[in-house]
This record gives sequence, structure tokens and C-alpha cells, in this order.
Amino acid sequence: MRNIFWLSAVSLLWLFSCSPSPDKLFNEGVKALEAGDFEKAVSFLGRSVEADDSQSRAWNAMGVAYFEQQEWDRAIGAFDKAISLDSTSYKPFFNRGNAQLEKKDFRNAVVDYNTASALDPNQTDIYYNRGLALLGMEAYEDALFEFDMALQVNPNQAIVHFNKAKAQLGNNDPLGAMSSLTEVINLDKRNAAAFYLKGVTEMSAIGDRDGGCANLKMALSLGYTAAKEWIDEFCAD
Repeated sequence: MRNIFWLSAVSLLWLFSCSPSPDKLFNEGVKALEAGDFEKAVSFLGRSVEADDSQSRAWNAMGVAYFEQQEWDRAIGAFDKAISLDSTSYKPFFNRGNAQLEKKDFRNAVVDYNTASALDPNQTDIYYNRGLALLGMEAYEDALFEFDMALQVNPNQAIVHFNKAKAQLGNNDPLGAMSSLTEVINLDKRNAAAFYLKGVTEMSAIGDRDGGCANLKMALSLGYTAAKEWIDEFCAD
């Protein structure tokens, strides 16, 4: 029994003397995050900040791990801590904006995106996300500006064209919306939502029954079941 106790004590001494450093724990957390093991990432990153809670990057990474688990409030809390430690990096502001966007806290999301953009104007991903927040606020003209900025960076983004179309409809521009939806379909010929929205817009805004029905039927064939109600009511042969 004495020998066993002696070995256990030595083992414990070795464990305490060789406990991983905050940097090592941070790196392991990032590896887990990149591998998609978000619970493991939170565990490592939590241990890292327990050892040294002054690491802004560790708090930011932990916020990302919570975000990926759709734990928006925990994510925001981690980003808050990251910002309190380092308010010069755009990353936690951008990430906190994304969490607020998911919570539909559009106004605060825009504030964070504005700060992130001011800190690093080269981060063009901010345009689209800020556009979504402005769209949620029904600030359609401002949203259109952001979507256009995103499309200047890369015009081949179907999702940006799609949300631009929604902003154009909100801004009473159905012709512009149909043009944007055509761009979506050209980029993604299986985008059922684009066929649906284009069909509804054609029928309701310009009275194009044939074109609208064709697009609605295509949407239904691609699995967009909401199109069936329109087809049954307006597209009977």
C-alpha cells in the first residue's frame, strides 16, 4: 500500500508540474474549433482563460465556439470579455455583430459592424452581414448600398443577389428585384427560393401569369412546397 501511495503522489506532482500552458490550451482549443468539435473547443479554451483570463484571443475563440453551438448569449458574453481586453481588433466586434444578428438585435449588430469596419476597412465580409442587419431593420436603401458593395468585391454571390432582391422589393422596385433574382438563378439554377420569389413577383407586381407560373412550377419541382398554393390558385390549366 505504501508503494502505491508513493507512486500516486509522484504522479500527481508530475501532473501539476507539467500542466499545459495557457498558450498550449489555446492552441488545442483552436484545433478543436477548426475540426468542428465545439464542445471540446470550449473545454480547452475555458481552461486556457482560467489559467490566464487576460487573453483576448482565447475569449474571442470561445465566443466563436459558443456561436457555432447557437448559444448566442454565451457567445456575446465571451466577445464582450474579448473586447474589454482588446478594443483594437475588429474580430470580436464582427463576431458579436453576427451573434446579435442571429438574435435579430439588428440595431446593435449594425453598431458592431460599423466599429469592425472602422477598425479594419479591408474586411469586406462586413458589407453583406451589415446589409442583412439593415434589411432586418427595413432600412432598404442602406441595405442595398451594402449589398452592392459586397457585389463589387465578388459579383458571383447568389445569396447576396437574393437578399438584394428582397431589399429592392421592400424599396418598391419589383423590376430591379426580378433582375436580381435572374442573377441568382443564373448563378444557382437549383435555387428554389429564387424561382419562387421571382414567380410571385412576376404575378403580383406586373401581372405576368405565364412567366410567374413557370417559375413557381420550377420552384415546386425543386422542393419549395409553398409554391403549390400559388400554383393551385392561379396556374390551373
